[in-house]
Order: sequence, then C-alpha cells, then structure tokens
Amino acid sequence: MTTSMRSPAKIAVIGLGSMGYGMARNILKAGHETWGADINAARVEALQAEGAAATALAEAAPTLDAVVTVVLNAAQTEAVLFGEDGIVPRLRKGAVVVACATVAPDFARQMEARCAEAGVLFLDAPISGGAVRAASGELSVMASGSADAFAAARPVLDATSATVFELGDSAGAGSAMKAVNQLLAGTHIAAMAEAMTFGMTQGVSPELFMKVIPQCAGASWMIENRGPHIVDADYTPRSTVDIWPKDLGIVMDIARSAKFGAPLTAAALQQFLAASGSGLGAEDDAAVAKVYARNAGIKLPGDA
Repeated sequence: MTTSMRSPAKIAVIGLGSMGYGMARNILKAGHETWGADINAARVEALQAEGAAATALAEAAPTLDAVVTVVLNAAQTEAVLFGEDGIVPRLRKGAVVVACATVAPDFARQMEARCAEAGVLFLDAPISGGAVRAASGELSVMASGSADAFAAARPVLDATSATVFELGDSAGAGSAMKAVNQLLAGTHIAAMAEAMTFGMTQGVSPELFMKVIPQCAGASWMIENRGPHIVDADYTPRSTVDIWPKDLGIVMDIARSAKFGAPLTAAALQQFLAASGSGLGAEDDAAVAKVYARNAGIKLPGDA
C-alpha cells in the first residue's frame, strides 16, 4: 500500500464482502471520505462504525470522485452501475468507476463505453491477493484504462494495493490478465486437492504433505495458502467453492470464443461443479478436496 499525497477524495465501495470490506477500510485509513454499500446492512453499519459516512449513497453520488465495485460477477456489476438504482447516471462528469469483479474482457469494454456516454471514466481493475491482502492493503491490481481513468483512480489504487499492473489504455486488457490468473489459480487449487488426497491413498498424511511439498518443486502458492485449511479442517470461506464455476466458466467462455482448447481448466471446473452440487458451494474453496476424498473413500482431517 502506498501513502497518497493527494487531498482526501470521496470514494464509495459497493460490495463489502471479504475483499471489498478490507479495501473500504484501507480507503478509510488513507484519510478519504468513504461510503459503503452492500445488500447486507450489517456490513454497511460495521463500516460506518469505523468511520464511514452515514449519509445515503444516492444522496452522496453527485459529489463522489470514485466508485469501487467489488461485487460477484458481470450481472451484479451491470446492476450496480446501470440498473434501476444504478449509480453511474448519478455521478458527476469526470468521476471514475473502478471495477474489480472478474468478468469477460468484452463485458469490461461494454461498461467502459456505457460509462463514457455518461461522461464517467472507467478503470478495468480486477484484483488478486485474497481477503488477507485486501485487509492489509497489499492487493495486486491488473488494470487497464485511459490515462485519465488511472489518474482519477489513483487514491483508490494507492490505498488498496501493493502492485498495480498498468496493462493498456482501454478496458479489457485487465480482465484478460485476470482470466489468465484465474485459470492458473483454479487449476492449482484442484491440483492441490488431488495431490493431497492421492497422497493419502499412499499413506502420506495431509500434515506430512504440507511439511514436505512446499519445500519441493511441486510447490505452489495455492498449496501453501489452501493446504493448511484442509489440515486444520477449517473451511471457513476466504474464497468460496462457488467462485470457481463462475471464474473458470468465464475462462472457458473466452477460450471457446478464441477456439482455444483448455482441457486442464475444464477438468478443474468439473471438480468445482461437483463440490458445489454436493452442497459445498459456500465453503472455502479448499473443500474441493472433499470431492476427491468422497470418491476415494478416504477421510480428511476432521471427518468423523
């Protein structure tokens, strides 16, 4: 996180889940006047208790410098920007939308064009780093947009991120890079679950797996981050199983449009779909290991 030398900005964060709430807190800590919006009123109240503005977002909209959308998908992004109570028509000209959801590049380009029609800037800015880095203000942002959009979004970027990759001068490039990242992240989680449960069939306990593999060539960030969730039988959602049918589905849609075969992604997607269909959708995404364990007839840590 970089300390901004600019004067305080007026910033709204729409979507106060595990990522958005951490981002909003860091925007507050950076000294900006901050509004929060979420369908869960308790999240909004909690942010207000930490110093966020209590006035209605609709009332504040014409004064805002930036709106950060940290919602689940393209449909929610479009709804908060242009739906019945969409915020874009209420914004002043020159304000910026910083769109952080994982979406298809074409959708990001559509949102940029629609914002431009309203005189509003748009930064295609998907994020990576998880809830922990969102809380610490150390996200990686894969961003693309005009120079004016980057300049207007700078208070948001400075307050929430450790690294900002400036990937192009128009929307779409940021979302394309996020799709590449999600292809790897999703397949790595599924591969971690497969390797750990495979090891169990050969007498390698999850604890021993986590002692040895992170020190070997088969290591990955997802093994080191998600493996302990399985060892501890802690499936409290940091990133849910249900994120992956969406994100890997986006990857597959893009791949089909590019006539690109993505067999590893397809295989990982099926495992997450199986986990979701088994009632695990709201659990931490490491719970995909339960699909492998069930099919192999083995018990994970914490199983009775």
